[in-house]
Amino acid sequence: MARKKSQKKAPLGSGERFQALVEKLEKRGAKNPEALAAWIGRKKYGKKKFQSLSKAGKRKAK
Repeated sequence: MARKKSQKKAPLGSGERFQALVEKLEKRGAKNPEALAAWIGRKKYGKKKFQSLSKAGKRKAK
């Protein structure tokens, strides 16, 4: 799923980026794509930042 340069990513904390990554990992055959996506997010943003993004995403989902 290639993205054009003019397209912007979903805002951070909306959960859309996470869900897109989960879907991409599912297609690649990951056994537990949610856990893998969370691990990648923690590695990229750090524990504190990732937890705050997770909290924001859960609030928006309600």
